[in-house]
Amino acid sequence: MRSRTIGLAVLSAACALAASAQTKPAPEPTQKPKSESAEAPKSESSVTHHRITVGGAAIAYTATAGTLVVRNAKDAPYASMGYVAYTRSDVADPTRRPITFAYNGGPGSSSIWLHMGALGPRRVAATDAAATPPPPYKVVDNAYTILDRSDLVMIDPVGTGFSKAVGDAKDAEFWGVDPDVESVSRFIAEYVTENGRWNSPKYLLGESYGTTRSAAVAAYLQSKEGMALNGVVLVSTAMDLGVIFDEVPGQEQPFPLFLPTFAAVAWYHNALPNRPAELAPFLDEVRAYALGEYSHALMLGSNLPAAERKAVIEKLHAYTGLSADYLDKADLRVRQAQFCQELLREHRETVGRLDARFLGVAFDPLAEFARDDPQEDAIGPAFTAAFLDYLHRDLEFGAGRTYVVEAEVWRTWDFKHRVPGSQMPQPVVNTGVDLALAMAANPNLRVLVLQGTFDLATPFLGTEYMISHLNLTRDLRSHIEIKYYPAGHMMYVNEASLKALKEDVGAFIDATSRR
Repeated sequence: MRSRTIGLAVLSAACALAASAQTKPAPEPTQKPKSESAEAPKSESSVTHHRITVGGAAIAYTATAGTLVVRNAKDAPYASMGYVAYTRSDVADPTRRPITFAYNGGPGSSSIWLHMGALGPRRVAATDAAATPPPPYKVVDNAYTILDRSDLVMIDPVGTGFSKAVGDAKDAEFWGVDPDVESVSRFIAEYVTENGRWNSPKYLLGESYGTTRSAAVAAYLQSKEGMALNGVVLVSTAMDLGVIFDEVPGQEQPFPLFLPTFAAVAWYHNALPNRPAELAPFLDEVRAYALGEYSHALMLGSNLPAAERKAVIEKLHAYTGLSADYLDKADLRVRQAQFCQELLREHRETVGRLDARFLGVAFDPLAEFARDDPQEDAIGPAFTAAFLDYLHRDLEFGAGRTYVVEAEVWRTWDFKHRVPGSQMPQPVVNTGVDLALAMAANPNLRVLVLQGTFDLATPFLGTEYMISHLNLTRDLRSHIEIKYYPAGHMMYVNEASLKALKEDVGAFIDATSRR
């Protein structure tokens, strides 16, 4: 904080001198320039040393929890960003060692979910598809951490964790697509500089809105900082928000893209009128219908003939388990929050948005929309308590400060985005364009996409649509790979999926970091 306060005693003395000696002008109070009067913000850190066994091999690593002061384009401090970094201790040449920068999404989420659920050396043993029992929570060594393949830096964007604006900047100035991208990119560049990692293989790993961020950060780092990445890992993809935001009146795109996930969820909860034995071929059928006849019917609007409308309702009933009457009243267009409330309404249960395998209580059985997310209720307290205990006790950092797990910055978030080289901003962000630019400029850049089948926040057909609409050449399209897991948005809550995720990310880093 900057202060230009002058002591009352100094003011009193100056006034008295002016009254008694009119022949002399009153002395001007001495002030330092604003830039010199405030104490400069400083980076802080706590360094601890640990060991873990991964894949039968012991790994010694250093954990650094702290804040890094980030400078703006004028080289002035404008943010203090919190992070936790893990670096392997027995590496002779860190320039040969990969490093991964990771974060969650929101916008407004801290990084505790990926940190304590998938990537870090310690993880919460949360109950899968059910409520985790109350404390004491079980925290275990993470046998699936990526530390055997890569160093790791978990980043909290401004407004989350301990991250905040400093100097003349305000937190709210960071709450938009482009300022968020710039601040995270500047953090990465400064961390790389301060820690001598410019020549290390480098990766971004973001989840949900973190994928929106990653696609643009990859382009920013390359064009503004001269930093070429080896790889980008997209977890539960949300690069083009326009195709999955179903709240916009008149926007038809989201409804076909959600349909196969509705079908998967109804299959999982045995809510289909004729449930097939195998899920995969059923979803292939629903995909084809969603992109074909269903999309065509929606495009016709009120010109859809009555007989075709009836046929569409019958198909939607077969694929979702929702009643024909409900689908008719919904005009063939069911929003995600409506589906979560309606599917198991007769049982007074709602299904989860982030992971539809989780069930919650429908407190208002007449409500149109599901009120809460059962997965958040089921695992949120465990992740929060486990992380804060770990941060304070094991990493020895943050005592006396408030750590912001989730900030409701999305309520005022500026979702407009200016793509590099464009004249007009996008009204709703699609950073897939940025990712395509980054891949075209850096043809060695590879992308790994991780997707949960039962994710109603970022549906898998929406992810496939985004990837197939990057307008890449055939050669560059082969640089993107999609992996699927039988879980939700945070697929790593399911241990079998976490194990597979580790294998997939590990193989991706191995393949893209060796020259």
